[in-house]
Amino acid sequence: MIIPCIDLQGGKVVQLIQGRDKALEGAPPLEMLERFRDFPEIQVIDLDAAMGKGENNAIVELLATRARCRVGGGVRNPERARQLIDCGASTVIVGTAAFHRPTLQAIAAAVSPERVTIALDSKGGRIVVKGWTEALDMTAEQVLKDLEPYCGAFLATYVDKEGMLQGTDLDWFARLRASTSRAITAAGGITTLEDIGALTALGIDCALGMAIYTGRLDLKQLATLNAPCA
Repeated sequence: MIIPCIDLQGGKVVQLIQGRDKALEGAPPLEMLERFRDFPEIQVIDLDAAMGKGENNAIVELLATRARCRVGGGVRNPERARQLIDCGASTVIVGTAAFHRPTLQAIAAAVSPERVTIALDSKGGRIVVKGWTEALDMTAEQVLKDLEPYCGAFLATYVDKEGMLQGTDLDWFARLRASTSRAITAAGGITTLEDIGALTALGIDCALGMAIYTGRLDLKQLATLNAPCA
């Protein structure tokens, strides 16, 4: 499955390079949602909440009422997770809180593990949290099995290539696929139809941002590829 991304910062739809530098702004959130109407699910990330620099709760919750959305960014307690599910989010994406076991357990209990997607963001070979500003002394491969009881899926982002349109690390994703039976969505550097084909062959979904927003990949063509998964 191909999943378009809506990343929010300061009330606007943006695309960042490696989570730091803003490369571009998209159309207003509801307009972007309309452009993505042919896709069965959208990924919505509140970058401000992820970085601890504010929040875009009203926009996030509005989008979740209008389309099937998986939602993340600042989901760090069971109350916020439950609120997003109640607003219509299909699943909540948990990153930083996934590495504080009592909090992760509480979130999974509040919404059920099947509606939790754990974000495994990797930079320089190590997991990064808090909006990719802090590295942990562990790799994604090391923690997959330990986290499986608390989620239904993983969102694995190869931060080293995020937003750079230079391709991604297919070998890394293959190692992750071999390490868990849970669903995996890949993000970070996915640039070409060949990238998508290789990940699909591994049984991995693709979350796309920069390649869509820059026109490198065509939405109509992607929706056609996605049709059998809808």
